Amino acid sequence: MPEQVFAYDQLLAFTKNVFHKIGCPPQQADTAARVLLSADMRGVDSHGVARLSGYVRLWEVKRVNAIPDIKIIHESPSTAVVDGDSGLGLVVAPYAMNVAIEKAKQAGTGWVSVQNSNHFGIAACHAMMALDNDMIGIAMTNASPLVAPTFSIDKMLGTNPICVAVPAGTEPPFVADLATTTAANGKLEILQRKSQPTPSGWVQDKDGQPSTDPHILKQGGALLPLGGDREHGSHKGYALGAVVDIFSALLSGANYAPWVPPFPAYVPMPSQQPGKGIGHFFGAMRIDAFRTADDFKGHMDNWIKGFRNARTSDPSLNVLIPGDPEREMEVYRGQHGIPLLQSVVDDLDKLAGNMGLDRLSNS
Repeated sequence: MPEQVFAYDQLLAFTKNVFHKIGCPPQQADTAARVLLSADMRGVDSHGVARLSGYVRLWEVKRVNAIPDIKIIHESPSTAVVDGDSGLGLVVAPYAMNVAIEKAKQAGTGWVSVQNSNHFGIAACHAMMALDNDMIGIAMTNASPLVAPTFSIDKMLGTNPICVAVPAGTEPPFVADLATTTAANGKLEILQRKSQPTPSGWVQDKDGQPSTDPHILKQGGALLPLGGDREHGSHKGYALGAVVDIFSALLSGANYAPWVPPFPAYVPMPSQQPGKGIGHFFGAMRIDAFRTADDFKGHMDNWIKGFRNARTSDPSLNVLIPGDPEREMEVYRGQHGIPLLQSVVDDLDKLAGNMGLDRLSNS
């Protein structure tokens, strides 16, 4: 499928204009745009500007508040619950992560659960906020119920990603950012745009049978937990997704399990709403609450080098450290631009036309 390549600054300006057009204050529009573009820069194309029109549609049906009053509604010295006031998760999440970081500065660790939010982009963007403070960052969120637990045909959980970002010394940071499913829903969307089948173990049909149809969710099918099936450890992926749901929603008062609001605006809201909006969970751990930061980061360097030097069965391959591919992609795209599928460009141009903005492809 054909692509067009755009400079980061061009996409940033376009995205900020869109968020500003729906009523976001300038600073929040800037924050939302930068969080969204961080996905494209890191090569997570499923969660970048390809989703921009989806956020606008949520605003159009009044599920997103463009001018939220984000606030702490409960706290202790090291914990807090944040109410996002139905704001963009792209804005609510950085606010909450900053709360976690500030609490960690005072108490050693900070833990924040969030209610009443929306989709927050990629988890790595938020977890990595802790790195410059010599802290370990943790970010997770629940999501639309698209995932069938092991042995089930009912969709009970979201892709429920987890990210842990750990600073090092001279080595790049360790950044593990993963869905608790075999593949994120955005990967299905990419395959749909490319008219390609899914690998085995990603999805099942409405009867619980294996499928490779990337459109199977629209036919009553489901995503599978990490592992794919019981023999390959899907019960572990299911358990991880459940942990994310509990930390993100049951601690905060957000919706959970099959009652999490769907991202597509055209999908009806669940009839039952036990909580408020989507839930997130963030953590910040000050390294010097455990040992000196320099000692820790020196040993992280040693740990990373040890794994990089591990022998492989294929001499052409190297052991990667979590975060390596995304970091390398960020450097590459910073130099060469961000490629967008033509279908994504067409969608953004249509969005611009509807909003009275300059088309991206004519900028």
